[in-house]
Amino acid sequence: MFKRVENELELAMFNGIWTTVWMEKGFELEFSDHALERFVVVTPEGHYVGTSEIKAYSASSSINAAGPFQTYSKIVEAAGAVAEIDKIALLKPYRGKYISDVLSSAVYIAEKLKLKYFVSLLEPVFLRALRITYRVPLEKVGERVFYKGDDVVPVLFDMEHMYRNKARYEWLVYPKEAALVTHGARGDELIG
Repeated sequence: MFKRVENELELAMFNGIWTTVWMEKGFELEFSDHALERFVVVTPEGHYVGTSEIKAYSASSSINAAGPFQTYSKIVEAAGAVAEIDKIALLKPYRGKYISDVLSSAVYIAEKLKLKYFVSLLEPVFLRALRITYRVPLEKVGERVFYKGDDVVPVLFDMEHMYRNKARYEWLVYPKEAALVTHGARGDELIG
């Protein structure tokens, strides 16, 4: 299940997870001051095991140092409907089992915010898994490059395609609208 980060304790859990994963992989830590949304993945037992963060994207975003996002035609044409997905992280013992929750959080927020695309920097092995195992519609925006501690590939996720075609993605753990209407105002619901 995924859940929005809504308080200081959840933010601490969020930061603890992604920084643990980044340090394990040798990535440079980079905290975000402003996020559109942050999610944590929570097991049925209540363990916090994963994260994803959605940030605003613009031609001046720091991600442009690793790839030509600001000149990529789909991104230019969709101005205002593009965001960056960052801090996709799962603690090592949970990587195979909970990736669908991390991906689902991204699809969920993309639809809620009416975003067409997400830009990101992905490890080549993770990129391959997303393409082959999860069949995530994505495009390489540039070539593999060394960036802040590892080789990454700049990519564009077609988020609109995923949320308009939910039935094609059997891994998608998507909230029921009724549950959001019933419980959304309280802000304490788990999604998934």
